[in-house]
Amino acid sequence: MREEILKLFENYNPYINGWESMKRASVAILMVDIDNKTNIVFQVRALHMRNQPGDISLPGGKIEENENPKKTVIREVCEELGLIKSDFHIAQELDLLVTHYGLIVHPFLGYIKNLNNIKINKDEVDHIFFVPIENLINIEPLQILSEINVSRSEIFPYNLINGGENYNFKKGTYKSLFYIYKNYTIWGMTALIVENFINFIKKNN
Repeated sequence: MREEILKLFENYNPYINGWESMKRASVAILMVDIDNKTNIVFQVRALHMRNQPGDISLPGGKIEENENPKKTVIREVCEELGLIKSDFHIAQELDLLVTHYGLIVHPFLGYIKNLNNIKINKDEVDHIFFVPIENLINIEPLQILSEINVSRSEIFPYNLINGGENYNFKKGTYKSLFYIYKNYTIWGMTALIVENFINFIKKNN
């Protein structure tokens, strides 16, 4: 049996335990050169949207069934920014982000070849704006740490664990970041992805 099990895992690609029951999305950090500065494209979600209207996000969206993360991000960039595949290039997948509310985000790094071809989809995007990467490097984001509390079920079987209701459960901390640029506040999941990207640049320059 041991050999059979080892053979089963020969070509196994490890991922995230429990991902099948989690939501997944892909987003893109898209670079574009404007006035000799490399910028990141951000979008403001349409104000009529049911979820997070007016929030600032990166282009991207939900990974559909039988769709891989890169295919999703290409599709979403085309849908939201009105580009075709030849207008941009997705170069590299970045670090995954797993949120405390059960969302796995696949960020990608890429660039837009032809800025003039952008025609935003007003059904999803109110408008876009650009932030020079050098500005983001120099911004010290506001950081707030919050405690994550677990509200356990009334039928939680304390009798099955050592210590029962007095068990020393681990506590978590959630980091919220706020990048303030002109009249925009980049926060939440988007800010965490941006911070990870900017920190990598800082460490390797």
